[in-house]
Amino acid sequence: MIAAARIATSATATALATLLALAPMADAATITIVNLDSAGEGFNDATVVAPVGCNPGTTRGAQRLFVFQTAASIWGSLLPSAVEIRVNANFNPLSCDATSAVLGGANSATNVANFAGAEQANTWYPIALANRMAGVDLAGATNDINAQFNSTLDGGTCLGGTTWYYGIDGNEGTKVELLPVVLHEMGHGLGFAGTTSLTTGALLSNRANIYERNLFDRTLGLQWPAMTNAQRLTSAVNTGNLVWTGSAVRTIAPTILGQRTDLSIDSPPEIAGIKIFGNAAFGPPPDAQAISGEVVLVDDEVAPANDGCEGIGNGPLVAGNIALIDRGFCPFIDKAANAQTVGAIAVIIINNVAGAPPAMGGSLPGLTIPVVSITQADGNAIKAQLLTGPVTATLGPNAGFIAGCDDEGRPRIYAPNPVEQGSSVSHWDTSAEPSLLMEPFITGGLSSEVDLTQFAFEDIGWFNPRLTDAPGDDLATRLALLAARPNPFGAMTSLAFDLPRAGRATLVVFDVAGRRVKGLLDGEMPAGRHAVSWDATDDGGGKVSPGVYFYRLTTADGAGTKSAVFVTGDGR
Repeated sequence: MIAAARIATSATATALATLLALAPMADAATITIVNLDSAGEGFNDATVVAPVGCNPGTTRGAQRLFVFQTAASIWGSLLPSAVEIRVNANFNPLSCDATSAVLGGANSATNVANFAGAEQANTWYPIALANRMAGVDLAGATNDINAQFNSTLDGGTCLGGTTWYYGIDGNEGTKVELLPVVLHEMGHGLGFAGTTSLTTGALLSNRANIYERNLFDRTLGLQWPAMTNAQRLTSAVNTGNLVWTGSAVRTIAPTILGQRTDLSIDSPPEIAGIKIFGNAAFGPPPDAQAISGEVVLVDDEVAPANDGCEGIGNGPLVAGNIALIDRGFCPFIDKAANAQTVGAIAVIIINNVAGAPPAMGGSLPGLTIPVVSITQADGNAIKAQLLTGPVTATLGPNAGFIAGCDDEGRPRIYAPNPVEQGSSVSHWDTSAEPSLLMEPFITGGLSSEVDLTQFAFEDIGWFNPRLTDAPGDDLATRLALLAARPNPFGAMTSLAFDLPRAGRATLVVFDVAGRRVKGLLDGEMPAGRHAVSWDATDDGGGKVSPGVYFYRLTTADGAGTKSAVFVTGDGR
């Protein structure tokens, strides 16, 4: 996958502190980490360590706590609440082995409905959000979020020896950076999660929660709460067809996500159509250019013959075409290298188990052809057709469509088949590019970016009034310059504004000394909502330094200025 933005250098901590001290949201939430660990372990682990990646802690426990407090500051700066949000947190030994690990987990400590201030009747709200809406602590005797993270990872016995990285600068290398994992899990506790049983399909005590009220199944044509239990179970595995309908997310998605890349089977018509695929960490991205050709099943002449592990015996047939290879028996990079050697123009790897196409790890610097994976079911269908005639396919960008979204621009929700307890329904789909914080798997490069999730939080009610377009919203009477999203930001931020009438508009970025940095807009604009992206470059195209910047909108109807903080020099 394309790496998401990273927090960068030692300037990061200073820039973030400056933002929180000088430019907080008027009613920014206070999020407090409640240390539940015993003496000598978890947050109280006294193992001496060197400061790392903007984390000044000198013990392992202190570094863990610093990361948690950083995550709390980021979420707190983005969400409004007059009621303190308290997070029970600890490090415990959790499941892990050489190839997989549970990194952590979090959930709302309780859910409430029909309280004073609730926007939807008979609907569950996570307690932190309910408290924000009510303006009082509705469950004062308990804290709001429960979270635990895997201490075993520091022992070097998980994931082939991988350990936690406690820096907040995005330079985790081969380690697992804790900061995005904590941000992700806090996101669940703050409301990015369903409460329906994925075993029975039953709503929690016969009520949907506010997150589920934004879910729609394209095949069934129904919102999640309107389904029967059986229909919800079907929807939970309806890969690619469970989508988010909230207006804030749909409005902002085109400014955060890139154009969609499709794998299309072009012929024969019996299996033609867009197929779900997984990405590889090696080789050129599949969106670099459109590639079309016949699909040829490789034969390495050693049983099992279609895994491409022993070279490719039918190389002349594969040359100039798309190699189809079974997963298993050797690394993905070996299969890809063998296909390139005989002249394949792309590689499709078939999963060897039911479920979603796998994300493929590894490093192969000399690879020049794209590699994707597909489901076992799609692979078997292609194989069956190859017994009777040719199959053709196209892999590449599909202009006009948004990565991770359906054709109507609604972001997809993760719904693999079979269901994955703890992951299905409560995450963005893995087809989103760049990768999003609330996808089910941590991907290289994710760090401090909250990206699309803060707009999902707008859809479920964290902001009142709403900051982004909603159906029927009257823009005709107001000029508004909206808050930068995300803020703080890494590679890219979106600056949105409303124009009450058509006219000339200019949008310019300045530094803290008032010097012009970059002109983003200067021209005639129609009335309505607009969004302009800033990639942290100046007028000359160079990357600016981390720090606080101001953006000013000027129109005939008035002007406005807001601040944003850039916290990294890396790109997506």
